[in-house]
Formats: sequence, C-alpha cells, structure tokens
Amino acid sequence: MRGDGGASKLLERVRRRVGEELSMPPRRCEEHYRHELKYLISYGQKADLNLRLAPLLEQDSHARGGCYMIRSLYFDDYWNTAYQEKVDGVLMRKKYRIRIYDYSDRVIKLERKRDSWIYKEDASLTHGQFDRILAGDVGFLEHSEEPLCREFYVEYMSNVLRPRVIVDYEREPWILDAGTVRITFDMNVRAAVDGFDVFDRSLPTLPVLEPGKLVMEVKFTEFLPQIVRDILPGKAQEITAASKYVLCYDKASYLRGFDYWQEGWNVPSV
Repeated sequence: MRGDGGASKLLERVRRRVGEELSMPPRRCEEHYRHELKYLISYGQKADLNLRLAPLLEQDSHARGGCYMIRSLYFDDYWNTAYQEKVDGVLMRKKYRIRIYDYSDRVIKLERKRDSWIYKEDASLTHGQFDRILAGDVGFLEHSEEPLCREFYVEYMSNVLRPRVIVDYEREPWILDAGTVRITFDMNVRAAVDGFDVFDRSLPTLPVLEPGKLVMEVKFTEFLPQIVRDILPGKAQEITAASKYVLCYDKASYLRGFDYWQEGWNVPSV
C-alpha cells in the first residue's frame, strides 16, 4: 500500500510539472499548418519511449487496441514531380493521396500535403467515387463543392496525375492537446504491389525498412513543449531526405523497370 501511495505522489508530481511546462493555453481553433519531425528508431527505443510518454500524453481514442492500419494510394504526375522534389529536398512541394483506415470505406479521404511547413487539406470521398477515380473517370470532380477535388481534377487532366504506389503501415498514435502535439509510431511500413485498389486485402506487400526499425513522427502546430522535447530519442536518426512514399516507390521500382527513365517515360495505365 505504501508503494502504491508513493507511485501516486510521483504521478501527481509529474502531472504538476506537465501543467507548469504547458502553462501557455492551447488554442482551440482548427490548425492546418504544422511542423513535422521524423525519426528512424528501433523497437527497443519505442518501448523506452512508451514508458516516458504514458504519464504525459494520451493514446488517440480512434485507435482501438492502441493502433490502427493506414493504407494510402499516392499519385504523381507525368514527370514524377512529387517523388523527385522530395528526393532533391525542394521546400515548396505537394503530393496527393487517397487514404483509408483498417481497409474500411467508412472514412475515405482525398488529401494534399504541401510546403516545408506541412499543410494538409482533405476532402471526403465515397467508395463509388474512389472506384471512378481508379477507373480514370474523374469528370465528376470538376464541379465538386470541394476545392481540393476540383484541383485534383485539374492536376489529373493537365499534368497526367496518376496512381503510383500503395503504402501500408500500422500506426500507434499519442496526443497532447497543448501545442496540438501528436506523436506516432508507424510500424511494418510496406509497399503494396500488383494493383491500386486500396480495398483489395489480397495485394502482396514488400517491407521497406530494415528489420527491427520503425518510423516515429512528431507533429505540432504551435509549439513543442520542452517536456516533450526532453523525451525525444537523442540517438535516433532523423529522416530528412526520405519519406514513406519515396521508400515504397523505390521498393516497387522493379514493376516499372529500373532503367525506365533512360528509355522514355510510359505512364502506367490505371
């Protein structure tokens, strides 16, 4: 009993320190722009971080059992601009994707991420609309009420925006309202090949990270509290010139032939 009381007092001191660190009141307005830091860490480092995060952050309520599966279909244009600009380190860049969770069609999002300060926009799609996009029937997007859908239509028609690769992984999310901080662990990152239908569970997948590694992402819109900075993995390798899209695109490059850029670009059919 005495030990339980000591643990409670320790937890109370930790919570009090958190309150002091986060004395700046969180803004309640919706934020779009955010900072994003990425680290390549081991599962041993993750286990250590989980112990440190537990008293400070909460697990996302959307994560049943602590995590959920994410599948994203990435698009690129005729010149592979999104891929090349990421590899080259261009600051002002953008990419489009369609994302689902746990193979379900309850939430289907068309998303665009752009700029060095990450700005994400999204628009909801139905299963039927996704099927039409996959079939190349995008005319219905031209007059959509969603600006993002109209922009996607313009990119599709003028720059030959087409599907490139499906990226799969399991995500364990942690959140902190102050500073709108979100820390995620993306595990078992893999490229799904032999198709672009995100609802096809039978697609074979290829792992893209070395064994025992995962991607940790730290996202925040206003400020990153010092108490959170203190628990970031000091020995981890921060990923600055790569992304899950780039890693999966490279992994699936054999489908296009390794020398396709020397022989002339043939846009894959959808």
